[in-house]
Amino acid sequence: MIVLDAFLLSLIQALSNTPLYVGERILNGIADLFGGVILLVIGVLIIVLVVAAAIALLPAIIVAVLVWFLTGSFFYAGIAFLVVALISIVAMAGD
Repeated sequence: MIVLDAFLLSLIQALSNTPLYVGERILNGIADLFGGVILLVIGVLIIVLVVAAAIALLPAIIVAVLVWFLTGSFFYAGIAFLVVALISIVAMAGD
């Protein structure tokens, strides 16, 4: 009797981790596919936003570095960065 109980217990444990019908496996595959597509779209959006921000701030960074090299002052470089960044943002918003 103990051998039969051990055999039945091993069958129950083996079957508890596997889906009993094919529909669950198909739904898991569809969910994985949609999840992957959604994560891909989010990743592309993040990359596009980072590149857009870098393009918008690149002139401000260049001007700030030039002002810092010419004056040696981080204060003036910061002011130049803010002014050029605001002009760049206003110019992009006008388009």
